[in-house]
Amino acid sequence: MTVAGRRATSADASATSADASATAIVANRGAAITHGPHDAPEVDGGDAQLPPQVSFDTHPSRYRHWRLEVDGRAARLSLSVDERAALVRGYDLKLNSYDLGVDIELYDAIQRLRFEYPQVRAVVMTSARERMFCAGANIGMLAQSPHAWKVNFCKFTNETRAAIEDASACSGQTWIAALNGTAAGGGYEMALACDEILLVDDGSSAVSLPEVPLLGVLPATGGLTRLVDKRGVRRDVADVLATKAEGVRGQTALDWGLVDAVAPPRQFDEAVAMRVAGAIERSPRAAGADSRGIELTPLRRTQEATGGTEEATGGTEEATGHAGQATGHAGQATAGKPEAIRYPNLSCDIDRGRGVATITVNGPAAAPASLEELHAEGAGGWLLAMTRELDDLILRLRVNEPEIGIWLLKTAGDPQAVAAYDEFMLAHRDEWLAAEILHYYKRTLKRLDVTSRSLLAIIEPGSCFAGSLAEIALAADRAYMLDGLRPEDEDEGRTPATLLLTGMNIGPLPTANGLTRLASRFWNQDANLAAAQRLVGCPLQAAHAVTAGLVTFTFDDIDWDDELRIAVEERASFSPDALTGMEAQHRFVGPETLETKIFGRLSAWQNWIFQRPNAAGPEGALRRYGTGQRPVYDRKRV
Repeated sequence: MTVAGRRATSADASATSADASATAIVANRGAAITHGPHDAPEVDGGDAQLPPQVSFDTHPSRYRHWRLEVDGRAARLSLSVDERAALVRGYDLKLNSYDLGVDIELYDAIQRLRFEYPQVRAVVMTSARERMFCAGANIGMLAQSPHAWKVNFCKFTNETRAAIEDASACSGQTWIAALNGTAAGGGYEMALACDEILLVDDGSSAVSLPEVPLLGVLPATGGLTRLVDKRGVRRDVADVLATKAEGVRGQTALDWGLVDAVAPPRQFDEAVAMRVAGAIERSPRAAGADSRGIELTPLRRTQEATGGTEEATGGTEEATGHAGQATGHAGQATAGKPEAIRYPNLSCDIDRGRGVATITVNGPAAAPASLEELHAEGAGGWLLAMTRELDDLILRLRVNEPEIGIWLLKTAGDPQAVAAYDEFMLAHRDEWLAAEILHYYKRTLKRLDVTSRSLLAIIEPGSCFAGSLAEIALAADRAYMLDGLRPEDEDEGRTPATLLLTGMNIGPLPTANGLTRLASRFWNQDANLAAAQRLVGCPLQAAHAVTAGLVTFTFDDIDWDDELRIAVEERASFSPDALTGMEAQHRFVGPETLETKIFGRLSAWQNWIFQRPNAAGPEGALRRYGTGQRPVYDRKRV
């Protein structure tokens, strides 16, 4: 048996009454604490209201909240939250409640189960505590956090829940939620992301979504949507659950379709084991998945700022932040703001005066010669390494740089080398490692899609917007392409910029709406979509690319710099809130899916409710919860 992470210990029994869910939420409210030597470091300035500079680097050996065990084809993730390891000062993580730091560890475990343990067919998510699975997102954290922090927290947790479902749908890993205690709010939403839910029938453990009656907000990580869309719970029954603070226990939970099975405490472990055995037997895991996995080695990242450069590595090493402060667990704070962030396969230069980040992705030198070479390269292979770096950069910019509202997306390299790499990956997409890399890149592009930043693709000589990297241009809100060459391009012997579609653009990398980015671009334009698909394999210079509808504007070298400057200045002059709503509306055309409902409809409602006085005002439910005072509501329906 492989065991990673800190030792899980049994906690005091809690929430033993019939209204266990409400008890959990009350205790989850938390209180200010004095941090000791093992607590999260002081946030920049020592103010609990200020978000830290968050690192997403972690490793199972450094987990503070989860324990990962792998035994053959089965794995177990046990939650035992370290109450005193909150990401930000001002709250305790009581009753297995979570904040961003807890979810960063969960996301890391999901990734490692797919890459480092490809033999795993069944994953049991449970609690290492007695009678408490998870009390959901920490209420003290939500009450004290600025709005932007709450939004980014909920978005990341939604993406992590979607990653669990992607592992089930695409990697043959069945996730089983073994609720050995109460699952309240976000704790039940975590379970809803799993394929199967088992609840212990001990007379007190319940499942609940008490946010509406107790906190004046919505369940923010997909619970309402998954109840009706995924589990098929009748909407009137879902209405009852979502307004019943104490939740539902035992047989009633099973009858309502809220769980898949219940079992008394003495038979609970046996019931879970039977589910695991069945999941292993049914798993359609990809070819070769019983072979040795690859280690997700620490990222190499350099942060540059006025006065010096710091190199940081994640994973098993102590990650060093910009200010040189060691980060001992996921999400730990570091001081200072970088002017540039560099990785081996991409770079990001930040212009704080204009609010612009210029992100450049470097293409590959060559494709692997064989699957053996792909495996030998491990985490250093181009597509996997670049994807991990892009994933890390997106998360860091989203959480740490909210005022950098415009991202200029560039590439550098040989388009034909990208096309050759794409051809290799597509030829081996049924092999487990190649499949996992493609799924990871798909998920990272989806993360880019739901990022509330203006995305402008810049296609110029020296770019390699081909196939997999052309997806970045297709994900952008606008694409600008230089027609011809600038004097400096001629001096350096460059050729005119091209855009090259490959098989990567017509199937394997769908968006949240289930469509390719080409199909989303040409929604209800079947003839134009078919014409674009016929261009696969044809390098398109500016005139042909704009005629095909693949770029927004083309300019010659005389107008290029001025037009880009005007575009950025114009974008920066608009309301960031209006831009976020407009861009999200345009990015998700066509059919609605579970994902688009969660990242679109649910997120929009929740973000609005989070700012309303009924929730966040001084007399609102979120502020008053746990104080003994009832909230005062504005009764007007809006």
